[in-house]
Amino acid sequence: MHAPVLVLRDSLKRESGTKVHHANIQAAKAVADIIRTTLGPRSMLKMLLDASGGIVVTNDGNAILRELDLAHPAAKSMIELSRTQDEEVGDGTTSVIVLGGEMLHVAEAFIEKSYHPTVICRAYNKALEDAIAVLDKIAVSIDVNDRPTMLGLIKSCIGTKFTSQFGDLIADLAIDATSTVGVDLGQGLREVDIKKYIKVEKVPGGQLEDSKVLKGVMFNKDVVAPGKMKRKIPNPRIILLDCPVEYKKGENQTNAELVREEDWEVLLKMEEEYIENMCVQILKFKPDLVITEKGLSDLACHYLSKAGVSAIRRLRKTDNNRIAKACGATIVNRPDELQESDVGTGAGLFEVKKIGDEFFAFIVDCKDPKACTVLLRGASKDLLNEVERNLQDAMSVARNILKNPKLLPGGGATELTVSAALKQKSSSIEGIEKWPYEAAAIAFEAIPRTLAQNCGVNVIRTMTTLQGKHANGENAWIGIDGNTGEITDMKERKIWDAYNVKAQTFKTAIESACMLLRIDDIVSGIKKKQAPGAQGPSKPKIETEADADGEQILPD
Repeated sequence: MHAPVLVLRDSLKRESGTKVHHANIQAAKAVADIIRTTLGPRSMLKMLLDASGGIVVTNDGNAILRELDLAHPAAKSMIELSRTQDEEVGDGTTSVIVLGGEMLHVAEAFIEKSYHPTVICRAYNKALEDAIAVLDKIAVSIDVNDRPTMLGLIKSCIGTKFTSQFGDLIADLAIDATSTVGVDLGQGLREVDIKKYIKVEKVPGGQLEDSKVLKGVMFNKDVVAPGKMKRKIPNPRIILLDCPVEYKKGENQTNAELVREEDWEVLLKMEEEYIENMCVQILKFKPDLVITEKGLSDLACHYLSKAGVSAIRRLRKTDNNRIAKACGATIVNRPDELQESDVGTGAGLFEVKKIGDEFFAFIVDCKDPKACTVLLRGASKDLLNEVERNLQDAMSVARNILKNPKLLPGGGATELTVSAALKQKSSSIEGIEKWPYEAAAIAFEAIPRTLAQNCGVNVIRTMTTLQGKHANGENAWIGIDGNTGEITDMKERKIWDAYNVKAQTFKTAIESACMLLRIDDIVSGIKKKQAPGAQGPSKPKIETEADADGEQILPD
């Protein structure tokens, strides 16, 4: 007999074959089980302690998984799913994981029967195409400008979140914010940039009902000289700069040798004149408010306040961009390039208010703002963080609908319809792929089943009734009302989902399940390779007195 040949190093661990498949499926199921209870309106909250000892209380699938530190590679890729879902469409982060976990769970039986993973994947991809086709068939278009419909839609999307108990509040905020920022690209397309132009400002204190969307922007700054400058200006003319209003300093240290004493005075005078010129150039345009991203010297402050102009300095670049969008000003790089068209006149009021113990500057009542700030008030930090997460979801949903105004039924009705259609279609599929295809059809039922579990009704009875109603395909809108667990028509209860959220959920879940199924080898314990020629870490040299004459010691 030959001696066994070692190919891999001893330090490497290698698992292969069905063992890997089972491990991956277990891991994916474990992740799905963690957040299964957070699906639907009757969801539980999870409380997570992060590394610094702060707490996060949330039921947003993505927020929970983001905080978890997992060891298993397959579980990590499941977490990536909810992250991409969050970035792409902003909602459905929990459904994606539950669905992905279920897809893998039904595949386990086939792997035990030694089906080839690619066969399963092929069936799944076929099922995905048919599922998307079904979605297209039952989708309903809506009018974006019809506010009650939009409200109902966003409410049903965030009905599963913590803030649903405050009624229309968050949904209203989300619609106001996104419709303000929306830019028409022509051809009926709208671009909504939530990240850049909607700022969520959280101020602890007050009640949640005090939250509002400002027709303009607010930021955490006060005027430079509070006593001398006006803190309330109606219809201000605003100039935005991103250069310092102070004397230019040399790039590196500059030494000037002066022989006569008068020269020193000349130097100082030059500095003063430079700043004065700068201020004169700015004041030519009769602004009421000058805002700069960089510094503003005391002398410039004096000239501006003498002319009755309020100034704000060291503003964040992002905030400056928002102000520009809100009041129609242009950010100018050099004061001598100012033009009348750069002055923002769109704002109705500039005001500095004290909220809590900090001063906030408001630039509000803008004519046609293309940027806005959502001011959230609430009792505690944790509450505000959760409300902000919900608001982000709501705004993403509003953005999705503005981009693609099509609806699907919520409450598990979509999944049941897809499942029923796939079951019917599976009878016409030939060959070995029929069984995994049918299994994928059954896997879609995970979502309504989880909804039923979470509101505590009899799961088996509810599911069989639902399957019966969908099997003959007469009404695609029958689903579970997640609050009561009743079986109702989703159209009447106004429980809806956005089309691209659902489509993205299905695609992500199935594609990731296929990816995990196709892994048949896990090699762990790989060390980083060193570049060739690099030895191990070199020992520090110890210098003896004999080296003291060496040149390397004395720096130039």
